[in-house]
Amino acid sequence: MYRSYFLSILIFLTIGCQAQSTDDAAVTVGAKVLLDNHLEELEGKRVGLVMNPTARVEGIHMLDILIARDINVTALFAAEHGFRGDMGAGETIEDGIDQATGLPVFSLYGENKKPTEKMLDEVDILLFDMQDVGARFYTYNVTMGNVIEAASEHGVAVWVLDRPNPAGGNYISGWMLQEEHKSFVGAYPIPMAHGMTMGELAKMMVGEEWIKFQEKGELRVIPMEGWDRSMTWPQTGLEWIPPSPNLPTFRHAYVYLGTVLFEGVNISEGRGTADPFLKVGSPAATLSTSHIARLRRDFNGVNIERISFRPRSIPGKAPNPKFEGERCHGMELQITDLKRFNNPVHLGVRMLATMLDATPEAELNDFIQKLSGINKEELMRQLENESYLEHWSQTAEQFRQQRADYLLYE
Repeated sequence: MYRSYFLSILIFLTIGCQAQSTDDAAVTVGAKVLLDNHLEELEGKRVGLVMNPTARVEGIHMLDILIARDINVTALFAAEHGFRGDMGAGETIEDGIDQATGLPVFSLYGENKKPTEKMLDEVDILLFDMQDVGARFYTYNVTMGNVIEAASEHGVAVWVLDRPNPAGGNYISGWMLQEEHKSFVGAYPIPMAHGMTMGELAKMMVGEEWIKFQEKGELRVIPMEGWDRSMTWPQTGLEWIPPSPNLPTFRHAYVYLGTVLFEGVNISEGRGTADPFLKVGSPAATLSTSHIARLRRDFNGVNIERISFRPRSIPGKAPNPKFEGERCHGMELQITDLKRFNNPVHLGVRMLATMLDATPEAELNDFIQKLSGINKEELMRQLENESYLEHWSQTAEQFRQQRADYLLYE
C-alpha cells in the first residue's frame, strides 16, 4: 500500500509542478520557502509533522511532498479537527495510524494536549504548519505553544512554517484574556483578534515567557515572502483551505472573530446550516425592524437581514447543533465590501447585544468567559452601556507596543 501511495504522489507532484506557472499568489508561504531553500537541512533527520489539511503548497499536502522528496517523516501529530481534518469541533481525537502512509498519528486533542516524551522519541525536528484565523480562542495557537514547550524539554527542534493572518496584521480588537479565564480555548494574555502570524506568536510566547522554554530547545520560524501587515486574505492570492469544518470560506472566518461569542449563549451560531457564524438565531427571538436598522446604520460593507432557519445535523461539521430541527429567528450577514467592513469583533458583540435584547429567555453560560476573556457579569454590563470600545482601544495600543519586538513583517 505504501509503495502505491508513494508512486501516486510522485505523479501528483509532477502534475502540480507543471501547473505551478499559473500560480499568481502574491504571498509565498513558509512551507514553500522551506521546500525551496531549506530542504537539505532536513536530510538525515527524523521529522515529525504537526499539520492539518491547510498544510499545502500549490494544492499538495506537505506530507506528500516531503515523502516524495525522501524526507524521513517518522510521526504525525493531530490538533483539534484531526491531521486529515475530518473531526468536528471539540471531538476527542485518538492516537492511531494514518491509513495512507502507515505513519503513527499522535493526538494532541485528547487525553494528551501536549506531546509526551514517548511521542518525541523518534523525532529530531517538528515542522508546525497550520493555517490560523487570527483569533485568541482558536485552539491551534495553544497547541503550538504546547508543542514548543514539550519539544524544548526533550531537545527536539520546532520549525514554524509561517502563513498569513487572514484578518491582516494590523487588526487588533476585543477584550484581553483575564488570568482566571485561561483554558485550552485561550491560554495567553492577548486580545480576541491579535493581528499576528503563528510564527510571530511563537516568538512572543517564548520571549514573554508565556511557556517554559528550555535552553536545549530550538525554535525557528520560516517566514513568508511577499506578505505585509495590510493584507487580508483575498489580497494574498492564496487558495482558502478551511482550517476547520465550519469555516468554509474566508468570509465565515472573518465574521467568526466576533460571532464566535454565540457559542457561549443559548442562541444558535448557525452551526447546522450552510453558513455557520454568518447566521444567528433562536426559536424565542423576536427581532424588530428597528433592531436590524440600528446595526445597518452603524456598520458599513455588510448587509444584515432578518431570517429564519432550521439547524440540522451535519456529520463531521455539526452532528448535534443547537435547536436541531427547530425554526430559529434571527439575522444573516452578507459581506458586500471587505474594504469597508473592518471590525468583525465589534459587529459580533453588537449582534450579541441585539439578540439578547430580542430574546428574553437567552442566558450566557460560562464558556463565554473563555471566549471573551472576561467575567460574564462584566460582559453584560459592558454590552448594556457599550463601554467596551474605549477599553478595547487601550488594550490594542498596549498590545501593539508589547508585540513590536516579535513582528517579522512590516
